Amino acid sequence: MRLLSATLFLTLLAATCTAGAAPLPAPRQVDIPATGLTLHAQLYKPDGDGPFPTVIALHGCGGLGGQSEPVQPRYRDWAEQLLKTGHAVLLPDSYGSRELGPQCRVKEHRVLARRERVADVNASRKWLLQQPWAARDRISLMGWANGASAVLWAVRPQLSSRRVEPDFRSAIAFYPDCRISSGLGWSARVPTLLLIGAKDDISSPQACRQMVDGARGRSALARIVIYPGASHDFDRANLPLLAIAGTDAALPERGHIGTDADARKDSQQRVMEWLAR
Repeated sequence: MRLLSATLFLTLLAATCTAGAAPLPAPRQVDIPATGLTLHAQLYKPDGDGPFPTVIALHGCGGLGGQSEPVQPRYRDWAEQLLKTGHAVLLPDSYGSRELGPQCRVKEHRVLARRERVADVNASRKWLLQQPWAARDRISLMGWANGASAVLWAVRPQLSSRRVEPDFRSAIAFYPDCRISSGLGWSARVPTLLLIGAKDDISSPQACRQMVDGARGRSALARIVIYPGASHDFDRANLPLLAIAGTDAALPERGHIGTDADARKDSQQRVMEWLAR
């Protein structure tokens, strides 16, 4: 482990212990004006006036919330970690805002990562730039699976908006599907970190490696970490490795998902380092 990683981890651990058992704030729903709809989002914000560094976090194809909760535990877990380091977290609900359920097994997608979800990202950033508690120059992107694919599209130089400044500070993509982007000569205009497992048989670590390697020399800083032995959803807590089966609309059609404790721990440290750049 690098010294920086170890130092940061100890700092985060100390901050967690200092916080004790104090409950973290519950999210509140905010409504964001967007083209053709009102984008509903869940907001976690530290106490105080800020300005706070803020992360726009993009859910995967299973959607943002569960049957009885506005934010699934996997995203709430990350939001709570980010809150402890002083970040606000905005989670736009790309499916619920369009009165749609999970989209993992939908053959004809009505919400595309490269179009509707990028539009949601831009509407979220525009809204954040108007909030006095948000640090305008420290708004970052983070996404998982389909949301991570949207991150890759949102940071392409061709999609830069000259009318909405400043730009994103950085971006983080957990196990995106890189196969289309790899074939289109992907590059990024902001520092972008990709995290994926070597045994991910839902996304393609090989395509992600090819995509990042192909961007060298014509992109902002782009790095990829491929975790040996890790599968899709490696950062989720307490999820035994399992083969996807059945007709659960909130899961991909095939492949394996499950926690990898070492990759989960390392990714948490790397995310905090990347956001602190």
